[in-house]
Amino acid sequence: MRKSLTFVVTALVCAALSAGAQKINGAGASFPYPIYSKWFSEYSQQHPGVQINYQSIGSGGGIRQVTSGTVDFGASDGPMTDEQLSESKIKLVHIPTVMGAVVPVYNLPGVGDLKFAPDVLADIYLGKISNWSDGRIAKDNPGVKLPNQDIFVVHRSDGSGTTYIFTDYLSKVSADWKNNVGKNTAVAWPKGIGGKQNEGVAGLVRQMPGAIGYVELIYALQNHISYGYVRNQSGVWVKATIEGVTAAAASVKTMPADFRVSITDAPGKDSYPISSFTWLLIPTHQADASKDKVIKDFLYWMLNTGESQVAALDYAPLPASVVDKVKATVGKLQ
Repeated sequence: MRKSLTFVVTALVCAALSAGAQKINGAGASFPYPIYSKWFSEYSQQHPGVQINYQSIGSGGGIRQVTSGTVDFGASDGPMTDEQLSESKIKLVHIPTVMGAVVPVYNLPGVGDLKFAPDVLADIYLGKISNWSDGRIAKDNPGVKLPNQDIFVVHRSDGSGTTYIFTDYLSKVSADWKNNVGKNTAVAWPKGIGGKQNEGVAGLVRQMPGAIGYVELIYALQNHISYGYVRNQSGVWVKATIEGVTAAAASVKTMPADFRVSITDAPGKDSYPISSFTWLLIPTHQADASKDKVIKDFLYWMLNTGESQVAALDYAPLPASVVDKVKATVGKLQ
């Protein structure tokens, strides 16, 4: 009888805790999804009664949902523009979380590491270079047996911070790209087929011999897809690493107060050129004040505990100087 009573009481307590759980909903970038998924799961385990749900729908979708108030926070790899911030129904702050690398991935069976010059990457996506045996690719890859095969260009089909990072980079290294396509979370692609989110681009490249695409580093590693070296501003061929992303971030001598900064095509011989911060988009206050407390507590946990976990998933942690500034910003949230 006592065991039955204990079971009933335990069940009632669990049900009550579940019913009273604080649920926080967010949506946005797929670029940081692997680390966000880990963080939100661990934070919820350490804080019974808190559940953080995150939908990896792309940065464009995250911006739309948080500015319209349909989620409690958003996430983006491309900082919001002044116009987007002024038009938002909700006052938002950018909170940098981690840094990562976008890599050019390709499917060429039997071909090892390739090198991609900045202008070559731009002209592949512009459609000016359409075959893997093109002389400009061959020039940068002496001794590599390149196939006489059409290049199948793959890009994102959804509004994407990964696209923002990639097109921000191309706009810096190619005047043709800057003048005719530009940078944004979604652009009018001159050619190619679209895949949804980083997972979709990675999947299409894996399935299609001759394909080229761009994804966040961990998606290339998890899917065992080849990715190339990129020549940086100092003329050094660099393959994406945590150290290369950290070197790119070190080029920022003064972090803006709102943390909206680009580190693509950064100077420095060790800098990986297609690197970026990624941000959580946090409302300055919630309609439900109890959510403010949970979000603020999570952000402190992220900075004090979560940052130590990012290297295992091939992201670069925030520099210590940036962490201090972010903590000061978090402290000002309601």
